[in-house]
Amino acid sequence: MGVEEQRAGKFYVERDVLDELCLDQVARRRTHSTTPPLKERVKDSLRCSMPKLKRCVLSTLPVLSWLPRYSVRDNGLGDLISGISVGIMHLPQGMAYALLASVPPVFGLYTSFYPVLVYCIFGTSRHISIGTFAVISIMIGSVTERLAPDSGFTFLNGTNGTAVLDVTARDAYRVQIAASTTVLSGLFQVLLGMVRFGFVVTYLSEPLVRGYTTGAATHVVISQLKYIFGIHPARFSGPLSQVYILIDICRHLPETNIGALVVSLVALVVLIVVKELNSCYEKKLPLPIPIELIVIVAATLISYYGNLNSQYDVAVVGEIPRGLKSPSLPDVSLWGTVVGDAFAVAIVGYAINISLGKTFGLKHGYKVDSNQELVALGLSNTVGGFFQCYSVTSSMSRSLIQESTGGRTQVAGVVSSVIVLITVLQLGTLFGELPKAVLSCIVFVNLKGMFKQYLDIPALWKSNTVDLLVWLVTLVCTILLNLDLGLAASIAFSLLTVIFRTQLPRYSILGQVPGTELYLDTDTYEEAKEIPGITIFRSSTTVYYTNAELYLDALQKKSGIDVGKLLTRKKEIDAKQKRKDKKEEKKAKKENGVNGHLPNGTVHPEDKVDVEKGSPDLKGNRTDIALTDRPTNGQVNWAYEQQWTGLDLGSETGSHGDDAITQTSSTVGEEKRGRSSDTHTIILDLSTASFVDTVTVMMLNNIFRDYREIDIDIYLAGCQVCVVEQLSRASFFSESIPKSRLFTTVHDAVLHSLRLQGAPDVPIYECALDMACTTKM
Repeated sequence: MGVEEQRAGKFYVERDVLDELCLDQVARRRTHSTTPPLKERVKDSLRCSMPKLKRCVLSTLPVLSWLPRYSVRDNGLGDLISGISVGIMHLPQGMAYALLASVPPVFGLYTSFYPVLVYCIFGTSRHISIGTFAVISIMIGSVTERLAPDSGFTFLNGTNGTAVLDVTARDAYRVQIAASTTVLSGLFQVLLGMVRFGFVVTYLSEPLVRGYTTGAATHVVISQLKYIFGIHPARFSGPLSQVYILIDICRHLPETNIGALVVSLVALVVLIVVKELNSCYEKKLPLPIPIELIVIVAATLISYYGNLNSQYDVAVVGEIPRGLKSPSLPDVSLWGTVVGDAFAVAIVGYAINISLGKTFGLKHGYKVDSNQELVALGLSNTVGGFFQCYSVTSSMSRSLIQESTGGRTQVAGVVSSVIVLITVLQLGTLFGELPKAVLSCIVFVNLKGMFKQYLDIPALWKSNTVDLLVWLVTLVCTILLNLDLGLAASIAFSLLTVIFRTQLPRYSILGQVPGTELYLDTDTYEEAKEIPGITIFRSSTTVYYTNAELYLDALQKKSGIDVGKLLTRKKEIDAKQKRKDKKEEKKAKKENGVNGHLPNGTVHPEDKVDVEKGSPDLKGNRTDIALTDRPTNGQVNWAYEQQWTGLDLGSETGSHGDDAITQTSSTVGEEKRGRSSDTHTIILDLSTASFVDTVTVMMLNNIFRDYREIDIDIYLAGCQVCVVEQLSRASFFSESIPKSRLFTTVHDAVLHSLRLQGAPDVPIYECALDMACTTKM
């Protein structure tokens, strides 16, 4: 009832038809910009005051904005429980993801400690959990294995001549590579954040990110198969390396370590079953069962007392040093080699972090500063790199646990860091007998969310095939070209789809909905009827240099007016007319010279009368011209006369006029799509344009010039203010194209055109709808 009451009633609009000049007067266009000049903005940025200093400090150190107001009563218990839960998750994930980065497991624990503390100070999200993440870990692992392969640390045993791998030297160099790459990626993030470049993540669309993380998950699975089966496949790098690795793994399957395989299968079954129980009874359980930690403890005990390493050759973590590492400078000489990988890690890590942070920010009603997040993540990586950590970002699984267990601030992150610190200082050495296969199983189970992203394929197939194509191309490129080249190729392809979509927009001829001022696509709406003599043309996207030529072609095709042919035809007829005039003039002179002159050189009066009235033969010669050059207000409308061009051609070739007219009419009918041929006005609806470039300006100039030659009026309608300003700066408006050719709406342009053609002065339309409206202009 309330809705019907709101829809009832009428509104009336009565105003003059507004072109751009009239609009400037009516709306009182500002003569000066409201934006301060550059000099004033620079002075203001350099000017210092206490409020400005306070804002600067609080934006740089967000912890100062919430920590002084922290309520222990309201948030303390939730943050404590949440921090303990997340800290327990950090332990197995940190050690497991360290294997993906090809560094010893203890460095995964370091990575779960230092960067988390840094983010608590500089981050703006209250719910995300910073630390190790599978995708970033595998990206770091691809760098460390490429620059420090096993072959570079293998030497021959002098006793028996067998090849021996120096694991200690290899791992030390890989840690150095990972730390250097992490510091460089952190510097990239800090610099981009300082120059307010947080918008760079907008070039990574959601289908691209999801396809990329799914492809990276495939890399993770393939990299962990060697621990599951207990084999030692060769290492490959470059494009198609994952295919070669998978083939080599299949070749080594007969060498599978049965002990490692049994441990893996048992761990997988237990992890999957308990995690499914956690999902099913999520609302009933106060805390999720920490099955990962339980499995690690149980596997370590079984391995220690069962001597799995010595008796069954099951690979274990090995000695874990107690305590923290002292800070050290990164190897700067490696930066030139890893610069591309570091930039890719910086962009992907930030994309994952900001997408997750904004999701929680919208859910809980607070703002996440994209540029400050870039700085915070960069500082976390930079500081962590000095302590032999590798790159971090937010983890969805840990972040969801942090939110669901009552975490409200980053105090939960501090609590989780304390849990990790206790483990590193006191409990780390107890996990030396932990089988690596168990850590690989933990990685597998935590990839469930990423592999569920394959369900995007049917969803995108129904909603947007272009996004589906981006998703699939990103997945294939990531798997086949590796993570760095795959990311670059995916971004390039994603941008190409945007360009292609702007190059292939939808072009429409608009018609008026009877009784309204609405103009809609005639192909979509049955009630939208074209106004006789007026063609209204619109593109669904901005016109710029890549689609300007296509816009012009579509205009000619949709309107049925081939300007090029008409101009050529006009030139031919003008030339023919000149030849006829010269021929008649010579003939008249010749006849007058023989018969029409008196001795004193004057024309005979009777002959003078015949020349003025025109002989029957001369009148017959003008018949074709009269049909072709039909005058309209003293001019020739060549778009209208297009249908008659065949008659004159018929007279030239000697064919009969009726046949020529019939042939031409059929051709015109195909080109005009049933539209009336007496077009006198074309209105270009530019309401979808957000900018114009020099190519567009040149194209519009050519349209005005060419259609003026065939006596068709061109008007622009619906231009945004920025577009009008750009047209003015490009000197588009001139004496031949005044601003009065630009109208506020399509309806204004239509009314102006109809008045010029002698239509009623004030058309009044009344809508027979619930929301009735009367438009009076």
